Amino acid sequence: MIEIQAVSQRFNGPSGPVDAVHDVSLSIRKGEIFGIIGRSGAGKSTLVRTLNLLNRPTSGSIILDGQDMASLSPEGLRKARRHIGMIFQHFNLLSSRTVYGNIALPLELAGIPKADIERKVHQLLKLVDLTALADRYPSQISGGQKQRVGIARALANDPKVLLSDEATSALDPETTKSILELLKRINQELGLTIVLITHQMEVIKLICDRMAVMEGGKLIEHGGVLDTFRSPQHPVTRAMIGDVISQDLPKGVLQRVRARLAKTSEGQAQDHLLRLAFTGAEVEEPLLSEVVRRFGVSFNILHGQIDEIQGQAFGSLAILATGLQDEMEEAKAYMRSRGVTVQELTHVTAID
Repeated sequence: MIEIQAVSQRFNGPSGPVDAVHDVSLSIRKGEIFGIIGRSGAGKSTLVRTLNLLNRPTSGSIILDGQDMASLSPEGLRKARRHIGMIFQHFNLLSSRTVYGNIALPLELAGIPKADIERKVHQLLKLVDLTALADRYPSQISGGQKQRVGIARALANDPKVLLSDEATSALDPETTKSILELLKRINQELGLTIVLITHQMEVIKLICDRMAVMEGGKLIEHGGVLDTFRSPQHPVTRAMIGDVISQDLPKGVLQRVRARLAKTSEGQAQDHLLRLAFTGAEVEEPLLSEVVRRFGVSFNILHGQIDEIQGQAFGSLAILATGLQDEMEEAKAYMRSRGVTVQELTHVTAID
């Protein structure tokens, strides 16, 4: 659906050129919710604005539904943009227009007949649960309701793609959840491809199918959300996952773990610091008891949490495992064969 091919975006800063986006390549599938996450200044908002050429990339290509966006004529680009809806952090509503009028605006600009506009706007009001507020002005509704107006307006021209640039960042947690549930429902009911920009891993965890992580303008990791939570590859990704699924150990526990690991010696039972990640039915299985019985290793659970990602249980455990080297390798292989991600932390600072 969307192919981002070696895209870079360079701006001229006071101290010289700045690469806000550097050589990013991604494929976004039709009908999925794809999240792009990063800390402030990571380049994610700059990247999403290249998708509809609000920012024209310095180099690289954006292929949207088979069209090279950069090669389009001004008229062709205007037509293509009608199939790309966009919602913003600060709503961007016209204060002089009612809820109805804000939703109707893109249809009026497209020259749609009045009767068709009325029918479409009422459909959208119903979709976003704002029918009763059609005659209110932006100053008379809440932040969550304003964002619902923004979503309805973005859907007015029946887009194939919806771009969401930090659309929940200005909202409280409860309102954020309701807006994300609305986006999920729109994705399912309309088959709409949604590209969601955020700095909140909680947002990714709740509704995204796949994700990409950016740092310093570069793509540092991407893949399925569950796969990334199970086995994050980059320290930035691990830290951001830690914002929603804590993996930190108390300082006192860390000191004792370091002391134990320092005492291990060849030929004896040794301590191994492991992180286990498991999903779905694996959460409910007595796996550690089975490993103890089969391989004679012992476990000391240091930290653990069970959460939910996309309706699926997700568990994370930090354990200190003790056993002979051969037994430990067999135990780890057995756990992996049961679908558990096993990571040996050779440096305890990896979970500081």
